[in-house]
Amino acid sequence: MQPRRKLSVLALTLGTLATLGTFGVSAPAFAAEPLKIGLVLPMTGPFADYGKEIEHGVRLYLGVNGDTVAGRKVELIVKDDSPGTSGDVDKRLVQELIVKDKVDVLAGFALTPSALAVASLATEAKKPMVVMNAATSIITTRSPYIVRTSHTLPQDTAPIATWAAKNKIKKVYTLVADYGPGIDAEGQFKKTFSAAGGEIVGDVRVPLSNTDFAPYLQRIKDTKPDAVFLFLPPGAQTIAFMKGFADRGLAQAGVRIIATGDLTDEDVLDAMGDPALGVITAGHYAQSHKSPENAAYTAAYAKAYPKDRPNFMSVAGYDGMHLIAAAITKTGGSADADKFIEAAKGMSWMSPRGRITIDPATRDIVQTVYIRKVERVGDKLQNVEFDSFPDVKDPGKP
Repeated sequence: MQPRRKLSVLALTLGTLATLGTFGVSAPAFAAEPLKIGLVLPMTGPFADYGKEIEHGVRLYLGVNGDTVAGRKVELIVKDDSPGTSGDVDKRLVQELIVKDKVDVLAGFALTPSALAVASLATEAKKPMVVMNAATSIITTRSPYIVRTSHTLPQDTAPIATWAAKNKIKKVYTLVADYGPGIDAEGQFKKTFSAAGGEIVGDVRVPLSNTDFAPYLQRIKDTKPDAVFLFLPPGAQTIAFMKGFADRGLAQAGVRIIATGDLTDEDVLDAMGDPALGVITAGHYAQSHKSPENAAYTAAYAKAYPKDRPNFMSVAGYDGMHLIAAAITKTGGSADADKFIEAAKGMSWMSPRGRITIDPATRDIVQTVYIRKVERVGDKLQNVEFDSFPDVKDPGKP
């Protein structure tokens, strides 16, 4: 154990500048032109919190490290693609960004339908596309110009399945949202858990808009599994599930909850309240993660956004902006898509979540996945890490 040190935002700044400094790039070729980044996010509607957190992360990076990259002043153009599940909306917005706004980089994409809808446009226009949340495994395969700084659902799911099988959980009922990420999570959990000797005793996929879990919870209770594996996008669904789980006494009946980290996302954890205590999840970032980089990040975040808690989406936005800055610096200021992607491949740095790397083969992220338990720390509910799986690649890809 190293002694704890007093940290400041400066530590985060210096760490980032040191990373950029390793590229040894000469004077930028496009110093006079702004670097236009089209940020496509749901800023209103049911998934507005996703957009808010990702935008917070992007702007925090620029606030901490400066808004000029390789001599080019960064210009963010934010487009609201609410509800985030309509591909037609995203296509129209991205076409505007490319043709009218003449952006250099496309970024954001909180939900899978939005990312998949515009992948072909990124290819046709030859624009780098940085995915900052959407987590279905196939996304990076849909365009050679996509790179992801968030996670995939199989990446977070395989570790919790392995952990469960090693910790006396033998029978599991799966409940997931019926869209790409939920189907990815369900498939990976069944594959990994069954291979480790576990038994799937039931499964259900629920509509993305569903908030009434009573019939599903009763079915789970009657089946008497050791645990329910859960994937629901954080927000109204996760809050409703946790309330129903507590009201119907499933914990008292001996049923545990295991899930991907989305379930106990810091943005909704306070709203869940005590029913969340003891829930075990696998996730790649927690506000309580212990590292110098995260101490500096959470301090900067609290200063910039005192009413909000940093979460995995905000960190993906922060790291997404880091990747853009590092790639543009490495290319000498050029946003040429082929040069940008080549610069991004294999890139590695210390994030607030730990070391992350862009897999040069898939353009997806490689990172540590932590096993966490919800505990009350002081006056807050926190995801407290107690185990880890280092250097996890997306198992959803060959």
